[in-house]
Amino acid sequence: MTHKRNIYLKKKSLAEARDLVISRFGAFPNWPVETVPTPEAVGRVLAEPIFARLSSPGFHAAAMDGMAVRAAATFGASETHPKRLTLGTDAVPVNTGHVMPEGFDAVIMIEQIHQVDETTLQIEAPAFPWQYVRKMGEDIVATELLFPRHHRVTPYCIGALLSGGIFEVPVRRRPRVAIVPTGSELVDWHDLNIDRLKPGQVIESNAYVLAALVRHCGADPVIRPTVSDDPRKVEAALAAALAPETDCDIALTVGGSSAGSADYTKPAVDALGEVLVHGVTIMPGKPVLIGTAAGKPVVGIPGYPVSAIISFEQFVQPMLLAMLALPERPRPTVMVTPTRKISSKLGVEEFVRVKLGQVGDRIVATALPRGAGAITSITEAHGIIRIPNNSEGIDADETVSADLLQPLEAVRDTIVVVGSHDNTLDLLADQIRIDHGDVTVSSSHMGSMGGLMAVKRGVCHVAGTHLLDTETGGYNVSYIRRYLPGIPVRLIHLVMRDQGLIVPKGNPKKISGIEDLGRSDVRFINRQGGSGTRILLDYRLGQLGIDPRSIRGYETEEFTHMAVAVAVLGGTADVGLGIHAAARALDLDFVPVVTEQYDLLIPEAHFDTRPLRILRETIVSEAFKRRVEALGGYSTRRTGEEIVLS
Repeated sequence: MTHKRNIYLKKKSLAEARDLVISRFGAFPNWPVETVPTPEAVGRVLAEPIFARLSSPGFHAAAMDGMAVRAAATFGASETHPKRLTLGTDAVPVNTGHVMPEGFDAVIMIEQIHQVDETTLQIEAPAFPWQYVRKMGEDIVATELLFPRHHRVTPYCIGALLSGGIFEVPVRRRPRVAIVPTGSELVDWHDLNIDRLKPGQVIESNAYVLAALVRHCGADPVIRPTVSDDPRKVEAALAAALAPETDCDIALTVGGSSAGSADYTKPAVDALGEVLVHGVTIMPGKPVLIGTAAGKPVVGIPGYPVSAIISFEQFVQPMLLAMLALPERPRPTVMVTPTRKISSKLGVEEFVRVKLGQVGDRIVATALPRGAGAITSITEAHGIIRIPNNSEGIDADETVSADLLQPLEAVRDTIVVVGSHDNTLDLLADQIRIDHGDVTVSSSHMGSMGGLMAVKRGVCHVAGTHLLDTETGGYNVSYIRRYLPGIPVRLIHLVMRDQGLIVPKGNPKKISGIEDLGRSDVRFINRQGGSGTRILLDYRLGQLGIDPRSIRGYETEEFTHMAVAVAVLGGTADVGLGIHAAARALDLDFVPVVTEQYDLLIPEAHFDTRPLRILRETIVSEAFKRRVEALGGYSTRRTGEEIVLS
């Protein structure tokens, strides 16, 4: 078999592709039915309407502990004219749930009865007919409809079904979904020794994510063996997954659906059936492929994790719900304001993952990394903003709708931190969750100046900042006075931290200071403009008379200290300026440059709110300080101290 590079001849819009899926795979009226015991039916979809066989209760039952009476015999009783009843004739003892004696139609609670002697009772209030009695059929009447066809059984339903005499139910068979991972680079976690993971090898995770999504839809996943990048093997694996003996109703290939020379899903589907869609104008998820083979749906899921999730939710989930005769349930939405402009590309519908938090009377959204390979951009997200294909993005002050991935209550209990990155923020977030489980911290890294501008626009609760005043040698105060005049804010010291040059273990280039960055044999990785680290670097370069243009990699930017450290660890740079804790975390060497001050800027409007009180209390706790000191390169001697701004 020969294979040429695939070409997206005509990508479809999301709406066009979904309409095609619905028209081809939107109804399965003759879906197989099976019968299961009622207690095992939770999550299953009823294939038929269910009618009660028994009434519940099946008899008149006492609803209280007391005396069963004939209501008419109690009429006229009062505190001034009590009435006496004969035990065994006018009143019969009953307990909750007991069958009511024949001819008795009310219960008087035991607390309301005074026993005069062994056979005589006295009451001071009348009973009304059927007082404290559960009449036959009060809950369920035999032959009544308990649940309609296509109802999804919940744990609550089990009680109603059993009470109504239904001990087994007909349900739609769970769809079986074959998942075929493809890629010569993939290794299964079952067989992996982490210490022996080779460069180029990738732990296969997409198949397990997709399997969990399949289960969430009420279907059964079947993860097939991983297939290497060989066109014959991919075709054979797809054919085997859909063979009659597998009983699978749909097949998902994972990876290999794009337009590369080693992407073999399209020719495999072409050989076994028909390609209906190859390429959709969405991001992430563009390379998705939709087709048929052996008369069954096939979806080529892209290999990047976020693309895989988006593709599943947009195309596979609707098919599985249709097989189960369940409607699609859109996610709840909320109106949000971005913390900064979110740009987008015309002609592509983009799914932007965002962190959310309520700041004042509005919910603000901070975009997470946009890459389709960043699985954490979904795991950390509170919601998704969908930018239509006719838009170039969203302005910073524009209000837009976001689909919620987490409950709105979680968003409202989130402390929004914007600004400079520091590893202690992760410890702070975790310590708050230990002590106050309902409060979370959402930290977005825009650099110190970005944090100040977020405070100015009123879109955060806290800004992390370490801006060096190159004239005085002080930190942050002069910038706050300059950029936030008239805005009431408080400045709390968090840590002193060692900032320096992060280099590979053993420092092979023998880098000893900032002056070495100008060497022709040194590749540098920089921080983004507006970050305190960048300001420090440019200040030191000016002191040394080094032209930034002479530094290899000066224009290459990262947004966190850990990203700088990873670039050095991975060999894409020989050195980067960052904090000691980042170097230590990845077992890299560190050349000290300066000990700097890292503070938290808090608008006065939020300073005394409960979440911010919790944050301030956590900062000064011994537990938090111990964890910070353990990172290395930090001092907490002044942690929690308020810095005077006047």
